[in-house]
Amino acid sequence: MTARTALPAVAMTVVSMVLTLAVVMMWLGTAMPWPVALVVGLGIDGGWLATLAYDRRLAAQGDHSTPVTVVGWGFGLIATGVLIAHALTAEEHTGAWLAVAWLPIAAKALWLVHGLWERTALTDDALSAIQEIQQEARDEAAVARARLRAEAVTEETRLTAVTQAGARVAHVQARTAETLSRAWTTLETARKGEGTGRALTSVTAPVTPGVTSRWDLPVWGPTDSPQPRALEAASALSDDVLDGLVDAIRRSETPALSYRDMAARFRTAGHSASEVRLRAAWKRVA
Repeated sequence: MTARTALPAVAMTVVSMVLTLAVVMMWLGTAMPWPVALVVGLGIDGGWLATLAYDRRLAAQGDHSTPVTVVGWGFGLIATGVLIAHALTAEEHTGAWLAVAWLPIAAKALWLVHGLWERTALTDDALSAIQEIQQEARDEAAVARARLRAEAVTEETRLTAVTQAGARVAHVQARTAETLSRAWTTLETARKGEGTGRALTSVTAPVTPGVTSRWDLPVWGPTDSPQPRALEAASALSDDVLDGLVDAIRRSETPALSYRDMAARFRTAGHSASEVRLRAAWKRVA
């Protein structure tokens, strides 16, 4: 794997060295003997190659040398300078020569990138472990998202069901209250009607001849529970005493109180008697 990643840098280095040697031979060959120009070109390429090899050896050992790196970049700059100088002094194709003058610097930069890659490279086992960890994290995140979505849907369904049930209960309560209100209104209207007592009396007159009774419809509403002392006193009340209390309370105001008001005042005063006895006393005094 390391050899494959180093191929671009190797290829760029070889091209740069060949190009540098050729330019030195072409440029200096006209001014000096060609063996001298060859030695100069090989010197530049040899120095660059030597510093590169030493730098790679140190990198393989996990070490680094700043002077070697500086010398290597120096040889690269020298080769680039030679190519630029030749391009500027060439009579033809100056632009083409300038276009390839950057190759030595590019080769050095590729070796720098390759070194960075080597320092951060991982083995296949490490890469497999990292992929497994990342896949496990993705799986856990997906499961958590699915769980949250399911809980949200469940909560939404529950709230919808509770809201609908509450609405149904409120609707039933409203209808029941409306029905009770109508029944109460009907009962109250019948109780306050002038002909209600006479109608009921006319019905019961054939059954109880000689007895004039007054009828009242039952009263709906809260009643106070008798206290223990009131219950004791009620057990001691005779019919005559009860009749006297009922008559006194009934005639305490003018006009005489109705049975409902009399019963309320009777219990408010602390007296107590069963509904049957209290109504019988009312009938006797009324």
